[in-house]
Amino acid sequence: MTISNEEKATMITQHKRNQDLLKYNIELSLIEENSVTIINTESVSSLTAQLSDCNKKLTALAAELAAVTE
Repeated sequence: MTISNEEKATMITQHKRNQDLLKYNIELSLIEENSVTIINTESVSSLTAQLSDCNKKLTALAAELAAVTE
C-alpha cells in the first residue's frame, strides 16, 4: 500500500498546523516570562531555543510540502 501525494500533503499540512499552534504557544509563554518583574533567563533562553527549533521544523515541512505538490 502506498500513500498518494494528496494524502502526504494532507499529513504534512496537519503537522504544519500542529507546529503553528506550538509556535504560538511558545510565543505566548515568552510574553508571560518577559512580563514579570524578575525574568527567569533560563526559561526565556529555553523558550527561545524551542521557538527556533519550531521555525526550523516549519521550514522543513514547507519544503516537503512543496516537493510533494510539484
